[in-house]
Amino acid sequence: MNRLSALPLVALLAALPTLAGAQAFPAKPVRLILAYPPGGSTDTLGRVVGNALADIWGQNVMPDNRPGASGNIGTSLCTRSPPDGYTMCMVSVAQSTASRMSPNAGYDSLKDFSHVSLVAKVPMVLVVHPSLPVKSVKELIALARKNPGAMSYASSGGGASPHLAAELFKQLAGVDILSVTYKGAGSQLTDQLAGRIEISFAPAVGFVSFIKEGKLRALAVTTRERFATFPDLPTISESGLAGYDASSWQGLAMPAGVPRDIVNKASVDLNAALKTPAMRDRILNLGAIPTGMTPDEFAAFFRSESDKWHKVARTAKVIE
Repeated sequence: MNRLSALPLVALLAALPTLAGAQAFPAKPVRLILAYPPGGSTDTLGRVVGNALADIWGQNVMPDNRPGASGNIGTSLCTRSPPDGYTMCMVSVAQSTASRMSPNAGYDSLKDFSHVSLVAKVPMVLVVHPSLPVKSVKELIALARKNPGAMSYASSGGGASPHLAAELFKQLAGVDILSVTYKGAGSQLTDQLAGRIEISFAPAVGFVSFIKEGKLRALAVTTRERFATFPDLPTISESGLAGYDASSWQGLAMPAGVPRDIVNKASVDLNAALKTPAMRDRILNLGAIPTGMTPDEFAAFFRSESDKWHKVARTAKVIE
């Protein structure tokens, strides 16, 4: 065998450890970091994802709630973990913009992730406490203009989806509504159900039952299209703020530098799970829309969302 003909064999032998690693992954339990408290969309959908991958892999996928600093504590822990595929985290709008909004985020939003897949889009619903004398978006805007700064909306702050959705609403409607920051959806929901906060742009996940029971009044959905869970509920865009579109979403990521074969395996397995009727029904019943993407598609989506919401945050002057 001459030197040139041996080259393909040499290349194959060099690739064998990588191929073996991909076939063996995961050979031990995987940690899934959830950067928010239990009860919100990150925690709820993260546990659904973890259970699905555990069934496929035959290994435990252990949820690890690490809330704090608007999701930055848990997310920075994820990005600093060894890039071996054994640490994953759920990411959303907040993670796509964090370092562009604050130099103290603890990670670089655009450099520190290996993108696995978008899991689901999470429509948000503009909800008010039933005691507030409004039954439409137009009535809410009129009341807010009549009483600038008198009403408040609940937010998890830090550039998370509900925070930026509210700021976009304020910009397009020309209203002054104050932000009240909460550590997570659970405490926010408690205060809104008690009437201590009037307004929220709430991810449908976790809020559907309270809306259906009449404990909260839904005025509109934030997406460009109507939401199948509430087919009679108008969009904010068709309610007077043309062009308004603010979706929350949840995706799965790993630290930057994870071997691409491992990222691809996780993505293929997750997307296969998302296509099963049982998982699709589970996610739809929670109030989200199962999606799925390749790693490259999710990376491009993540960057486009970062650019969009960074612009909204800059206009709202919520950047440090």
